Amino acid sequence: MTAQQTELQYLPPDLKRELLPKHVAVIMDGNGRWAKHQGLPRIMGHKAGVDALKDLLRCCKDWGIEALTAYAFSTENWGRPHEEVDFLMTLFQRVLRQELREMVEENVQIRFVGNLSSLPRSLQAEISRAMEETKVNRGIKFTIATNYGGRQEIIQACRAIAQKVQQGLLQPDEIDEATFERHLYTIGICDPDLLIRTSGEMRVSNFLLWQIAYSEIYITDTLWPDFDRHEFHRALCAYQQRERRFGKV
Repeated sequence: MTAQQTELQYLPPDLKRELLPKHVAVIMDGNGRWAKHQGLPRIMGHKAGVDALKDLLRCCKDWGIEALTAYAFSTENWGRPHEEVDFLMTLFQRVLRQELREMVEENVQIRFVGNLSSLPRSLQAEISRAMEETKVNRGIKFTIATNYGGRQEIIQACRAIAQKVQQGLLQPDEIDEATFERHLYTIGICDPDLLIRTSGEMRVSNFLLWQIAYSEIYITDTLWPDFDRHEFHRALCAYQQRERRFGKV
């Protein structure tokens, strides 16, 4: 842990524990631009991005935030150069293998959401092992959205519900928000209170379209590999200034 990270190992005094978000979601944008600014290949930006995510996870754990969801790979990301996609798949697999023991020891519950069946089989095996070995953990819930798309998730939920109606297991007038949520990838995970996007882009990029209906959104120009505990502190300070009315007065 760096000196700056050690300085913010504990919850800063200007943050109120009772006003912390229970669930933080992040769109980790800017790895490629970070690498370009450093004069490095794009893949080095992804490596640096993994380090930033690892520290954010530990920061959330240190500060008492219950859940963190990270947008690791979207359904649209398959359109990137083959070399970059192959590197990302290998990187995901290697990081899972290297970090799993520590995650187990730190009581982290790991969960992957998305169309996992399209991932390389070796990566699917590592994902299954990570989820199985951490499923009884009761610490922070760490969700990684991989080959994930919000529209895709909603379509598959509609298909699952339609099939139950067709089979006579569900009546159309029984379908409500709770029913729909039980058919999403994120079943059992509370909706994000705070959505953070780095690199200054002001869009949600097909991420958790149902779940972020009332999330507070925080945009920062900071590129993802530079998003450290000080940046997270700023995001939480901004969040605690928001008045969350959920459509009410």
